[in-house]
Amino acid sequence: MFRSFYFRIGFSFVVFLVAVVVAQSAIFSYVLARASNPFPNRSPNNLAAIVAADVGATLVQEPGVDLQEYLVREYGRIPFSLWIVMKNGRVAGNTARPLGDSLKRSASESLNNVDFKRTGAVPDIGVSGPVVMAPIQVDDELRGLVVMPPPPPNSSPVVRDVSRLLSWPGALLLIVATTIAAAVIFEPARRRLKALEEATDRFGAGDLTARAPERGGDEMARVASAFNRMAGELAARDEALRTSDKLRRQMLADVSHELKTPLTAMRGYVETLYMAHRADVTLDAATRERYFGILERETGRLDRIVKDLLDLARFENGVAGLEVRLFDVQCLFDHVIARHEPEARTREISLMARVAFGADQVLGDPDRLEQVVENLVANALRHSPDGGTVELSASTHDGDVVLSVRDSGEGIPLEHLPHVFERFYKVDAARSNGSGSGLGLSISHAIVKRHGGAIHVSSRPGETTFTITLPQSDSSRAEVRLKSG
Repeated sequence: MFRSFYFRIGFSFVVFLVAVVVAQSAIFSYVLARASNPFPNRSPNNLAAIVAADVGATLVQEPGVDLQEYLVREYGRIPFSLWIVMKNGRVAGNTARPLGDSLKRSASESLNNVDFKRTGAVPDIGVSGPVVMAPIQVDDELRGLVVMPPPPPNSSPVVRDVSRLLSWPGALLLIVATTIAAAVIFEPARRRLKALEEATDRFGAGDLTARAPERGGDEMARVASAFNRMAGELAARDEALRTSDKLRRQMLADVSHELKTPLTAMRGYVETLYMAHRADVTLDAATRERYFGILERETGRLDRIVKDLLDLARFENGVAGLEVRLFDVQCLFDHVIARHEPEARTREISLMARVAFGADQVLGDPDRLEQVVENLVANALRHSPDGGTVELSASTHDGDVVLSVRDSGEGIPLEHLPHVFERFYKVDAARSNGSGSGLGLSISHAIVKRHGGAIHVSSRPGETTFTITLPQSDSSRAEVRLKSG
């Protein structure tokens, strides 16, 4: 909750409002401090008695003192208006306002007719509320009265000062504080929304690298994070589509090239035979036999390429079925060796097989796995020198069966190893004599992957090894059976 963007906005507003209230309270306290009562907690009667005693003492010391100036100086800050009415008719006060005639007349009458040792309300004084009076005595002689009429409503100087301060200055303070709050609270949000908008515009314009800043942990940061994830996924898909399109174009070019080679040869010899027929030219039997032999070989090559392409497409699309069962690996090796034994004998290549204990029974499709081993052995023989060695082996590792085909050929350069299972990929002219479709290793990779296994190649000068790992655990067998269905 504390990281929520909306919570932060609300909390910030509360903080600014509290700050404004605290500032106004500080101003109010300052005004009160300046206009504080020098006689706190004093009733009007006590205050009047204090002023009367003080004025009497002052008159004893300074008979000619200016009472108006003295009252303003000494009692101008008290929250009460008071006056002094002297017996000789002088009137002074702590304020510039004059004393009302009725109060002045009442005070004069009291000075001449009333026992001045007591205080009380004077009748018929023309004001509402009690009037406090206190006698001023000098040398035990009555000289005057301190008169404190009731204050009129809203006449307190403190109230007036605070009202002035909290009117225009208070309104100005609120305006300034609200403006600052808007700038401080909403400006960062505006900048972040602007950055998100710019990233969205750039991404929409085709810049797939555009990303929004993910500062913070609030809702806006989560929106930016979601946008960035979406942008990353779309960029990855776009890259995958570009790569797929590039591979598709490359495959089409490779297929066209591979199909064009036998078709060109076939077309040339067919045209030659046709022209000889049109010109009524008789070709000798050996020439015709050679021409038809070439046509047969190229037709077979074209058929193999088309068949391999169909097989590869079926395996890669997951539509090729597997006939999974337990079979003897030694029998599989014997079939492959028997098929290539004449060529191996002619070239004096040692073609051998060995099966380790526990690796003789394998779960899989024997026909498809024999196709894989056949492709690997054919490649090994093709690139092994006369008198070399091709070895087939089967072993176990962590419960899996490992089949390998090792040859003593010139090896595959390191930079070509990651690409040997790609369609029509040829390392160089020395590794290919023009036979084969160029799809054998791709098909082998697809068949092994269909079995839930993996195929790898390692090579160094004088030795190249293709390794096939086939999982044999209960779960792996169930998965292979499921794929075979």
